[in-house]
Amino acid sequence: MDVPLPHLDRPFDYLVPESLDADARPGVRVKVRFAGQLVDGWLLERVAESDHPKLAYLEKVVSPVPVLSPEVARLARAVADRYAGSLADVLRLAVPPRHARAEKTATAAEVAAAPATGSAPEPAAGPVSGPPVTAGPVSGPPFGTVGEGADAAVGEGADAAVAGGAGLSVDPRGWRDYPAGPALLRALAEGRPARAVWSALPGEDWADRYADAVAATVAGGRGAVVVVADGRDLDRLDAALTAVLGPGRHVRLTAADGPARRYRAFLAARRGEAPVVIGTRAAMFAPVERLGLVAVWDDGDDLHAEPRAPYPHAREVLLTRAHLTDAGALVGGYARTAEAQLLVETGWAREVVADRATVRARMPAMAPTGDDPQLARDPGAASARLPSLAWTTARDALRADLPVLVQVPRRGYLPSVACAECRAPARCPHCAGPLALPSAQGTPACRWCGRVAAAYACPECGGRRLRASVTGARRTAEELGRAFPGVPVRTSGREEVLATVPGGAGLVIATPGAEPVAEGGYGAVLLLDSWALLTRADLRAGEEALRRWLAGAALARAGAAGGRVVVVADGALAPVQALLRWDAAWFAARELAERRELGFPPAVRMASVTGVAEAVADLLAGARLPDGAEVLGPVPAEEGRERMLVRVPRSRAGALAGALHAAAGQRSARKAAEPVRLQVDPLSLF
Repeated sequence: MDVPLPHLDRPFDYLVPESLDADARPGVRVKVRFAGQLVDGWLLERVAESDHPKLAYLEKVVSPVPVLSPEVARLARAVADRYAGSLADVLRLAVPPRHARAEKTATAAEVAAAPATGSAPEPAAGPVSGPPVTAGPVSGPPFGTVGEGADAAVGEGADAAVAGGAGLSVDPRGWRDYPAGPALLRALAEGRPARAVWSALPGEDWADRYADAVAATVAGGRGAVVVVADGRDLDRLDAALTAVLGPGRHVRLTAADGPARRYRAFLAARRGEAPVVIGTRAAMFAPVERLGLVAVWDDGDDLHAEPRAPYPHAREVLLTRAHLTDAGALVGGYARTAEAQLLVETGWAREVVADRATVRARMPAMAPTGDDPQLARDPGAASARLPSLAWTTARDALRADLPVLVQVPRRGYLPSVACAECRAPARCPHCAGPLALPSAQGTPACRWCGRVAAAYACPECGGRRLRASVTGARRTAEELGRAFPGVPVRTSGREEVLATVPGGAGLVIATPGAEPVAEGGYGAVLLLDSWALLTRADLRAGEEALRRWLAGAALARAGAAGGRVVVVADGALAPVQALLRWDAAWFAARELAERRELGFPPAVRMASVTGVAEAVADLLAGARLPDGAEVLGPVPAEEGRERMLVRVPRSRAGALAGALHAAAGQRSARKAAEPVRLQVDPLSLF
């Protein structure tokens, strides 16, 4: 039942009246009477008898279309168990809201073809195990030969086409820069569950490579689900798949398309009209028949984390799905997360990487501004926002009629200001939120409550003049426009995200994730304000900084073609070293080793319990935590609440989730007033 109460997280039996017998099939939406109210639900299974002697009747079949497939029902139960959540919460994420007009496109023949009996089975009690990341390396490679001789697994050399029964011929040449790439395509075409962690080269057209992998899967007669972070990436992948598969062979599933279009795409996938579904995180539960591949691009992007309960991450959902269905899995990006590195180190997946000679040939020339040689030439580089090296690099690229990308971590004009006299941060007199300036002539306003502070006076010294603490993208564009008069200046950020820009001389100022692709590649990429990324009080600060830098640097031309990247940072820092060498795997291995030593995810499983102090203490007191569980905290949380952390070895992850879910069920059964939010492996722990 679609009831958000943990103690009701189980199936209920109802009698089916004769009038509803034909429509009441497993997977349909229904309405039932419960506790005197009419509630929504999903029909999971039809059985001849029940163990309960007295049953109520099913009230209504909302629609005869079986929207919930058996495979997705099993996956939803596994995800709920993994994240200490309820099946109803997961199904709200998995099945989009019904749109009656869109549903009318389902023909009567399709409805009649669905079986009248069968089940969308409720899995056995207890969590379904996910990828065996706690075990040692699995025996044998998951796809062909890795490294030397990998081409032999493909056929007659790396250029041999991968043919399949679906009328497709897949050319593996796009993967030839990666020794294990052609073998990966061959394994997918043969229907084997190949699992790979792919580190993309600089300048790589990742959408084309994903289209190759999907085409190989379809050539083998199986389907695929691919999840990307945002609509811009989805558009690139959509175009690449259309070019390879042809029109009508895939559907896109994203909440941004609106309820009607999204529901039509969902129904098309459910009816098997297209073997491939692509989309944002809304697509991670997409119903695809004979699933052969699940793939996620740039799994470190926080947009992959669902903000609604039980807060699943798209990567983890897809890996669980691959495990349950014996499908292949592809986790790719310019950067590599510690979670992806764990898959490699345990042998659940194999890395697909280029050799160092190929990396050096493809990458742009890299330079930091904070190392000793640069400081000797430019002593002000340690504190300057745009050191001389960055300025001359941009000037040279513009003189060569090449575009320049400037990546700025913060959007807006001056997102943070301070008193010009005493340097005290300027805060709102009403809510103590940070003040920001929207423009050069604008009035300071609070970023929290929105109130204008026209008569602001510093409470420390009484000063009324303000200075910039943090410079945003629009102020950066204004400053660079004055530094390079006559050069076109474009901005790409929250207000307007550009997909592409021309290849001639021009300045592009973009926030991370909004960098447009330049025709022929950028002549220079400047990575500014590195301190804003590296000094965040976050477990993933270094990993996130490197991910954003690599995404921007990947858009530059190769060094041999004049491409240069300048990062305004100290070259001795580990994330900067990984950028300069284009070695995301090295940094991920280092990051995972440090987290393993300190006891942080993904080396361990950690859950956060957030709420008012009394409610948090009440839930933990009633939880039968597994042996070896460590309770850490409390630490302050938002809105006056507090957060406790519970840490266990990965081998006890299922027991921890089950204990927390059971404790939440006890509280809901006795109608506890204060809510408690449970999150397993949240992106932010502090």
